[in-house]
Amino acid sequence: MLTPVPTLALAPMQDVTDLPFMRVMQRFGGPDVYVTEYFRVHAAYHLEKHILRSITESHTGRPVYAQMIGQDISALVRCAKELLRYPVAGVDLNLGCPAPVVCRKDAGGGLLRKKEHLHAMLGALREVIPGKFTVKTRVGYHSHEEFSELLELFQSHEIDTLTIHGRTVLERYRTPIHTDCIQQAVQQMDCPVIANGNVVDVETGTGLIERTGAAGLMIGRGAIRHPWIFDQLRAVWAGEPVREILRSDLLEYIMDLYQELAGYQQHSGQGAFDERKHVNRMKKYMVYIAQGLDPEFEYQIRRAFTEHDFHSICHSFLENDTPLPVRPPLDSKLFCGFDALRSGN
Repeated sequence: MLTPVPTLALAPMQDVTDLPFMRVMQRFGGPDVYVTEYFRVHAAYHLEKHILRSITESHTGRPVYAQMIGQDISALVRCAKELLRYPVAGVDLNLGCPAPVVCRKDAGGGLLRKKEHLHAMLGALREVIPGKFTVKTRVGYHSHEEFSELLELFQSHEIDTLTIHGRTVLERYRTPIHTDCIQQAVQQMDCPVIANGNVVDVETGTGLIERTGAAGLMIGRGAIRHPWIFDQLRAVWAGEPVREILRSDLLEYIMDLYQELAGYQQHSGQGAFDERKHVNRMKKYMVYIAQGLDPEFEYQIRRAFTEHDFHSICHSFLENDTPLPVRPPLDSKLFCGFDALRSGN
């Protein structure tokens, strides 16, 4: 019997993985599944049009799941019903966002502290979502020792897929992930389990699958830094050679992203194009992309404010055929603990 090829998903990141970013990802191979930025649901909430466009105008040919975040059960139920009127592959509930402003409102990862409320929420959503109802969670709020109880809760509601970011809420993005918790979920859950966290290259991706037996991977920061990661993993699983990526390839990606984001802003009714704001927006992506490259490149990009400066810096450092570093540096503050997933570690 053939072993199923793991599913690859792009992790949603608020104000980062929007419609133009999805389109660019697809040009470089793209994931098998996309998930929208989260809809911030509350009592007076109306679905945000720019996030809806990620569903109605993605044109990637890949399924798109709509993700919600919030703690008001009746509002979440109302919005789930509204989302089902659109061509979504399913509805996902965010139980993993560690942002303090979110957790203080008992939403995202903050809900993991409110198990009775979470139980009622999962039941209400399962009742009104006839198709795919999925959950993205962390392994606990304070400690990964909370995970067994959370897992029992998820099992009781017949969710269709469970995606696990293998850290607690308080660990944020600063530690290695708890692969034992993901493996436990794979063994206990009746639905597919997707592993998330610390995948930065082929070796860490295959390592996470080997350690957990998960049905797939969700990749966020690693895909921003290296959009070829999805096709590279597919090549490994197909027994094909992995193409080496050069600095000139990275330059193409950055320029493509710059133009796609600029075009989206100019044609989405957001007002007059502001060059400085656009360059600053690119820095949200460049902080990940620059990891492992020349420190001087990152230094100069941080101080670019015009399109001319931004393009000149990128071309100066990247317009050559030097191979890119395979993974970020071990001391990276944005990619912490990934080395634990590599073979032999």
